[in-house]
Amino acid sequence: MLSQPTSNAPEGSTATTTDTTTSPATMGPTTGPSTTVHEAAAATRAEHTLGLRASFRLYRPACLWSIFLSTCIVMEGFDNAFLASLFAYPPFQEHFGVRQPDGSYQLTAAWQTGLTNGVLAGQVLGLFANGIVADRFGYRKTLIGALAACVAFIFILFFADTLEQLLVGQVLIGIPWGVFQTLTTTYAAEVCPTHLRAHLTTYVNLCWVMGQFIASGVLRAMLSRNDVWGYKIPFALQWMWPVPLMVGIWLAPESPWWLVKKGRLEEAKRSLSRLTSRNTTQEKDGAAFKLDETISMMVHTNEMEKELLAGTSYADLFRGVNLRRTEIVCTTWMIQTLCGSNFMGYSTYFYQQAGLAVENSFSMSLGQYALGAIGTVASWFLMNWFGRRTLYLSGQVIMFALLLAIGCASLAGRSNVAAQWAIGSLLLIYTFTYDATVGPVCYSLVAELTSTRLRTKSVVLARNTYNIMGIVTNIITPRMLNPTGWDWGAKSGFFWAGTCALCAVWTYFRLPEPKGRTYGELDVLFEQGVSARKFSSTVVDVTGTSGHFVAEKVRTSEDEVVEHHVEGRN
Repeated sequence: MLSQPTSNAPEGSTATTTDTTTSPATMGPTTGPSTTVHEAAAATRAEHTLGLRASFRLYRPACLWSIFLSTCIVMEGFDNAFLASLFAYPPFQEHFGVRQPDGSYQLTAAWQTGLTNGVLAGQVLGLFANGIVADRFGYRKTLIGALAACVAFIFILFFADTLEQLLVGQVLIGIPWGVFQTLTTTYAAEVCPTHLRAHLTTYVNLCWVMGQFIASGVLRAMLSRNDVWGYKIPFALQWMWPVPLMVGIWLAPESPWWLVKKGRLEEAKRSLSRLTSRNTTQEKDGAAFKLDETISMMVHTNEMEKELLAGTSYADLFRGVNLRRTEIVCTTWMIQTLCGSNFMGYSTYFYQQAGLAVENSFSMSLGQYALGAIGTVASWFLMNWFGRRTLYLSGQVIMFALLLAIGCASLAGRSNVAAQWAIGSLLLIYTFTYDATVGPVCYSLVAELTSTRLRTKSVVLARNTYNIMGIVTNIITPRMLNPTGWDWGAKSGFFWAGTCALCAVWTYFRLPEPKGRTYGELDVLFEQGVSARKFSSTVVDVTGTSGHFVAEKVRTSEDEVVEHHVEGRN
């Protein structure tokens, strides 16, 4: 039986459906399998019909809860930027550093690497544990436990008097941060509909930037202090976050997708009711929203994924169609660090090594993070206009040109004042470009391109791939910038321009466009092996009108049509 396509793909691409049998497991709390799929089809059509404003009116509570949970990332952004900026902070350098021949103090490149990688090592442990704990206990309880751990570990950072003690504190605090990195993104992806997913997942990047801006501002204000309290006070400020967040998260609704995966459909319905701002019968904005139909869509998508993969373990990430999805999300997140973003993390130190005075270097960092916040907000509009793939690729191309320009400007020498300010200005433009493209869009892509049944573990693996690559870049970046290391300074731009170019090539050939697709449609596109460059132009209908799983017919070129069947279990 033929179904009309539900997406807005061009007329040149088509998809049809053929009926097969479905599993009894697709039944909702009060419906049979046929009714469940009919309701799933209705919910899919309604979600496509809703525009951005209508989606926000309907899911306003979900947006507010997602924004609140994402505030956890502000803590992480604060401490990450704070630690990197400490390498350029005179009291910290004098207390922990080594005296140089010119009378100044510097942390060795080895200790800079050790401290930054200590955080990443802790995050790797926390991320893998989170993939198991969150699937078992849910998002809310896992986040609350991580926040409680933060309260304890901040004591170690605050009272640390040696580099070894500081390193232990960084490793331990990294464990709960690994939890924040995944659950805030997956929660945002799961509680909001198609038209809001990109905005709420990229808001996580804005939280990073807000934390970095606050950290840079606090340290800039502390420049007048010449004692240890200049860096102990910022450590103590981290205690203001966890308790209010723990109270709010306890009151937040659990992800309905997680509840559906656990078979707790009545709880999922109550949770979805709390995440929406209207009753189940009201019709507005030209589309009817019904809780039962939306839950049926989640049940149907969950069952369809069961037919495509068996189990929800880490090993399943590398089986069948999931192997391609795993490659995409892992590489997408690696690009965040391979495109040269380490320059931003070490920006204050980088500015000083490029020749700027201490006060000017901290002021430039403040301006950099302010531009980053503006860029993240701009990305919300750019994604609606151009899509995720186009924005991700174009951002890398622009950053390649900027990094190349930074490298060329460095050839004028550190004594050239004009070259110093040119490098600083180019880095500001780079920051704006990164935070308007690659930085925030990465969160949207990683959250959307995973399967719903494996989302937590997929995001965990992708983020850990990013962290492992971050360990590598944190080993080489201090050596590039540190005068006791390779002392490349701004010439490092040439190196990162090369890695950025390689990332752009991969993006062009391998990264698909998820804009406007429901999770069920993305499942079908991946299952059929549709080319990344044809995701946006292929029409998909994931539900047939007779109430069964469907067989999809997708036009892959002008002359070739490939037909594939998604069989249900008898």
